[in-house]
Amino acid sequence: MDGNYALTEYLGAFIDEMVASGVKHAVISPGSRSTPLALLMAEHPTLKTWINIDERSAGFFALGIAKSTQSPVALLCTSGTAAANYFPAIVEATYSRVPLIVLTADRPHELREVGAPQAINQIDMYGSYSKWFVEMAIPENTPALLNYAKTVAARAVATSDSAPAGVVHLNFPLREPLVPNFNHVTWSKGDSVKKVITNKEEKISASVIELLQEVNQYEKGIIVCGPQDQEGFPKAVTELAEVLGYPILADPLSQLRSGKHAKENVVECYDAILKCSAAFEALKPDVVIRLGAMPVSKVLTQLISASEARYHLVVDENLGFRDPTLKATHFLHYDEVVFCKEAATHVIAKRKAKQYLQQWIKANEIARPILQSHVSDFHFEGDVVRRLTSTMKPHMCLFIGNSMPIRDVDSFYFLDEKNIRILANRGANGIDGIISTALGASIEGKRLVLLVGDITFYHDLNGLLASKLHNLPITIVVVNNNGGGIFSFLPQAKEEKHFELLFGTPMDLDFEKVVNMYGGRFKRVQSWSEYEDQLLESYEANQLTVIEVPTASRDENVKLHRNLWNEVTKELQNLF
Repeated sequence: MDGNYALTEYLGAFIDEMVASGVKHAVISPGSRSTPLALLMAEHPTLKTWINIDERSAGFFALGIAKSTQSPVALLCTSGTAAANYFPAIVEATYSRVPLIVLTADRPHELREVGAPQAINQIDMYGSYSKWFVEMAIPENTPALLNYAKTVAARAVATSDSAPAGVVHLNFPLREPLVPNFNHVTWSKGDSVKKVITNKEEKISASVIELLQEVNQYEKGIIVCGPQDQEGFPKAVTELAEVLGYPILADPLSQLRSGKHAKENVVECYDAILKCSAAFEALKPDVVIRLGAMPVSKVLTQLISASEARYHLVVDENLGFRDPTLKATHFLHYDEVVFCKEAATHVIAKRKAKQYLQQWIKANEIARPILQSHVSDFHFEGDVVRRLTSTMKPHMCLFIGNSMPIRDVDSFYFLDEKNIRILANRGANGIDGIISTALGASIEGKRLVLLVGDITFYHDLNGLLASKLHNLPITIVVVNNNGGGIFSFLPQAKEEKHFELLFGTPMDLDFEKVVNMYGGRFKRVQSWSEYEDQLLESYEANQLTVIEVPTASRDENVKLHRNLWNEVTKELQNLF
């Protein structure tokens, strides 16, 4: 049979099985060698395809979709450097445990290493950042090869989505002709031919229950919840905290600061509290129970490192060992929700003193109103967060850029019941691809606000095209301090001779022209009332809206932050 038919049936079988196994979205970067895969994806009746021209942006856009939907997303490009441009998003997906299935088209074997155009070595090119790599067979439509294509597709979906979720890379060597014959492809009705069933433990062992009973003898325990986005987690962990009588130190990405769950034991101002040396010493725990990735707060990590805790439990379903403090005494590989529910059910609550818990709660009550107090100066970056979160409506989504925005959200996002979902790229903690990731996360329809600094915004300006191409309305708040604000908080800020050149990096760019080019609305605000009005207006607009907040000089911003922290420290002196 004609090779074109073989190509069609082979790739059609692969795509159909991939969709039947659970892939609902595919992000495609245009190219020639990937033509048959792209056309067959677009032709599939139930697969939603998204075009993103810039491969780096496309990789992060797919990451955002997978992060938001919590399901694998396919990512397709042509041969050559196109595949290399996916690398930053692949690194982030690996470290943040997001399922991606990367499909790279390639030259056939006879055109490799002979000077053919757009031919580079794509064999296992992502190395250890890929959970599984397959050099696919040259397309044939024999029963054995069609069965092979379906088997790889089903296994790829299952592998990418199994704990720990991550990246699968499939490399497709394809010979011309590259245009498929649609008369020779048959789509199934959604039933997977290859079943992959994963067994998940729904009970904790008797030895773990015994361990928790030992842990429960100690009064001075903390539950540290880092980035975690799992249905049912807030309710489960707060119920466990009630049984143990421990405070929960809740990172903003833990989803514990916003929602209807109980919050009596939830402490959100720990970063400011622990900057008080007396509090830091007094609050060193005997027990640490960690769930989720490492928290944003550096001083909280320092507390964990400095504490000689008798028990330090890291709960992680993904067979991971996320413990940069190197202080963990036990790694418990359970689903976090299952662990919390089981522990709350089986561990017998002890009548022990709760002085330690009350110290945390009282300190939080002292710190919160200070951190909530408005600074008179319009340009304070902390107020950008406080006023943003106060205007957000229930069930919206807040996506946060790295560097200063995530740290300001950690300091200035306070407990509420709005059920705001908070997302960020905290796997590798980079500033690249943030706009694209946020736009990918916005496809489910809930209004999304992206908070970024000016350097992060600049880094992914190409990502704005996805908003225009796919009609994805989004509000982007750009905190513009004309440079890298976070470096002003670091020791190198004292090296004044070279600081601005190497770290401050002022750009003096007018972003309005770029936003207009992508069909968005741009507003540079000059007061807090104007800022809040523009936010509320943007939530109702069916278009990209970029609100730029010009802030104080970077040095002045550091002073404003430290003034608040010093005030918290002053008020805590009497408590410790």
